[in-house]
Amino acid sequence: MTRESPAELTKRSRAGRDLPAAITVAVALVAVIVASLAFVKALFLVVVAAAILVALWEMGRALAHQGTWMPAVPMAVGALGMIGGSYYGGPDVLVVVLAGTVLACILWRMPRGQAGFVRDVTSTVFCLVYVPFLASFVALLLAPDDGISRVLTFVAVTVASDTGGYAVGVVFGRHAMAPAISPKKSWEGFAGSVVASMAAGVACLVFLLEGEWWVGIVLGAITAVAATMGDLAESMIKRDLGIKDMSNILPGHGGIMDRLDSLLAGVAVVWLVLHFLLPVV
Repeated sequence: MTRESPAELTKRSRAGRDLPAAITVAVALVAVIVASLAFVKALFLVVVAAAILVALWEMGRALAHQGTWMPAVPMAVGALGMIGGSYYGGPDVLVVVLAGTVLACILWRMPRGQAGFVRDVTSTVFCLVYVPFLASFVALLLAPDDGISRVLTFVAVTVASDTGGYAVGVVFGRHAMAPAISPKKSWEGFAGSVVASMAAGVACLVFLLEGEWWVGIVLGAITAVAATMGDLAESMIKRDLGIKDMSNILPGHGGIMDRLDSLLAGVAVVWLVLHFLLPVV
């Protein structure tokens, strides 16, 4: 086992991460999102599609250690179809593409025989829903004329939830929220997530979307809950698979999926709240 030097240890946060590297990567990721939105909407969709393809690769690699095989080609094609279809065709097209992708993946798996068939198909359907289907809600957010503001609002409330939860949890965290799943996640940190996300929600609704401030309160509170549940859900997946991170391509963070967990869980509820409380005119 390799020992870390004192200098390396001081760089690590209480969450067990290389904090300077984590901050640098986080800032870079947000910059890529904002920069892609600053030009044309299609460029942002390309960024989303690339992230989802990498996330599916990570999920497939992680599940392969347990003997699971998933059809990469139809999954990748279906993922791109869901993202593009939801942007250009709306929720109905998204559901149809998901259904078609599931059927294509089942057919693709059949020639490999009956051994492990249910396991492989079940894992495939789970990954399709968990990653590209949920991610496609960001394309639904982007589609309206004020879509860029809606996407920025989604990013802001989710990042605020993660950042507020981390900061408050590190300083004040005393009561474990789910010690068997994520020992470092505390109720104090969760309170910080809710407050920070609501503050970001109010700011975005008032200044970006010109909506009612109370919608920002609702949006922030619901997003914080969803983002926290998403984080815990991915922790459960990794514990079940016996891994710490989905990959190591993002220094200080792990893999793409390790950054998408709260975003995937939050994007559908953000779209739902805005769809009903700030309808497109």
